[in-house]
Amino acid sequence: MDEAAVARLAALHSTLYDENLVLRRDELKAALARADALIVRNRTQVDVDLLATAPALRVVGRLGVGLDNIDVAACAARGIEVIPAAGANTLAVAEYVIGTAMLLLRGAYGATVAVAAGEWPRGPLSRGRELAGKTLGIVGFGGIGRAVAGLARALSMHVIGCDTAIAPDSPLWADARTAPRAFAEVLADADVVTLHVPLARSTEALLDAARLATMRADAILINTSRGGIVDETALAAALKAGRLGGAALDVFGDEPLPAGSPLAGCPNLILTPHIAGVTRESNVRVSTLIADKVAAALAAVA
Repeated sequence: MDEAAVARLAALHSTLYDENLVLRRDELKAALARADALIVRNRTQVDVDLLATAPALRVVGRLGVGLDNIDVAACAARGIEVIPAAGANTLAVAEYVIGTAMLLLRGAYGATVAVAAGEWPRGPLSRGRELAGKTLGIVGFGGIGRAVAGLARALSMHVIGCDTAIAPDSPLWADARTAPRAFAEVLADADVVTLHVPLARSTEALLDAARLATMRADAILINTSRGGIVDETALAAALKAGRLGGAALDVFGDEPLPAGSPLAGCPNLILTPHIAGVTRESNVRVSTLIADKVAAALAAVA
């Protein structure tokens, strides 16, 4: 959490800040015995077990937007307000999507060691592709999906998308200059597919072996939403067999990604440790927003 945001809270309330407390759950439970508020990122499991140790808890602030690590229903039953940092990391995620798409399409940026050693792989690396003119398929058209669409259009991409919560005739599609399509059409027609949906029963293993097989053989898949949405074993098999052009994963079914994952050694694969939405700038925005909203929530019930 940004230090200035922590200081804002500390000026108003007795505040414990420990970025590694998530690793010491017993200490976390002890610290919650008298806590009025809790602020977490994605690794802290705010479940019934943890809530039972926090009888005075009034508010949970989430430094991010995903709430799958928070038992929202249990919080609601206790009258505990849950506050996500909606919108504060949108630009960071959108830039990650476009940046990794460009890296994977061009395929030229892994040559540093070879070039520095005197090799000249100009021929093999001259087959990269441009982003302009490609079709971007966005699965999930919330704030982040729409921000990705805006950046993609600025780079002359064609943009299509799908979202079961947004009617095809909604003005959101026209405002974003994005063509609404069925999910199957997005997978079949897009050169780059990017996922922006929450993890739920309906989205678990949404990209399984069968659906991956419907994508173009040279298509790129990017997942910055939640790990359980992509079948990692099926994705690894598709990449190793050359049935997919590349992928970038920032999220995984188990985090940290366990050693021996089937993803190890896959070609044309970028793996990052759940940081798509975390930049210096976004951390300031997220931290400030949550600090202010948590402080306001506590003041409202004082």
